Amino acid sequence: MTSAEQTGPRKSSHKLTVWAVLIIFGALWGLTFTLMKIASQGGAHPIGLSFWNAALGAAGLLAINVLRRRPVPLKPRYLKFYAITSILGTSVPGTAYFYAAIHLPAGVLSISIAAVPMLTFMAAAAFGIDRWSMLRAVGVLLGIVAVCLIVLPETALPDAGAAPWMLAALFAAACYTAENIYLTLRRPAEIDPFTLLIGMFTFAALMLIPVVYLTDAFVPLNFPPGRVEYAIFLMTAINAASYGAFIYLVGKAGPVFASLMGYLVTLSGVAWGMLIFAEVHSGWIWAALVVMIAGLALVQPREAEDGPA
Repeated sequence: MTSAEQTGPRKSSHKLTVWAVLIIFGALWGLTFTLMKIASQGGAHPIGLSFWNAALGAAGLLAINVLRRRPVPLKPRYLKFYAITSILGTSVPGTAYFYAAIHLPAGVLSISIAAVPMLTFMAAAAFGIDRWSMLRAVGVLLGIVAVCLIVLPETALPDAGAAPWMLAALFAAACYTAENIYLTLRRPAEIDPFTLLIGMFTFAALMLIPVVYLTDAFVPLNFPPGRVEYAIFLMTAINAASYGAFIYLVGKAGPVFASLMGYLVTLSGVAWGMLIFAEVHSGWIWAALVVMIAGLALVQPREAEDGPA
């Protein structure tokens, strides 16, 4: 068998694997918005939920890291980096989403996450990290239109009082954008993504401990587990696994391919909300979803990138 014949099956297998990972974990990640709503409806305090999401995630990642046998750098400059990324990427946006989950349908929450890549590319162009183009400008404009379709019409959201909570969800998306830019500009080259996640989750849990105490927001985990506990455990597991899958895709297929997961998170988030909560969305929400997906298609990088085999 020639080398070309040997390479063909390997490439086909590689493509099948990365597509399977993208679809499976993109669909699962969208479920977290429904799980947020389940936990919130069970009476759990949003800050307490954010704490458990960070603490259980950190515990699971640290356990896996024992098997990896790789030390987590703890010099002051690394600790500062973990602290900032945990604020921008975990504790603040996570808490904002948990608060918003009380007032918004899971499908609407998932649509807000689609704003992250558009905001990221807009900020990247402003900082000179990425190039700007007319197509991207139109894509960003469509994203703004999609948000207006959700927030402005009186019949789009469950009630008029839900609009500020949609803005809270968009604030969380802006935090993720700030995190992306900070990672691009300040991430130490020697810190791999898995180590970064350990630092982020650990610092987020540590910073939330005094907040939980001062606000009396602790959420006790009962045994045997009930509806809230199962939602927390499953949400934490999906978050950790999906982050790991995203990191895998970045390494194996490149960041452009990995960013496609955002489409699936939005679409599956709407689908999970309809399946589990029987959510029925107005025409404004469906229009916003279509406009948001169109905007994402224009904002995505156009360069083809080949990841390692």
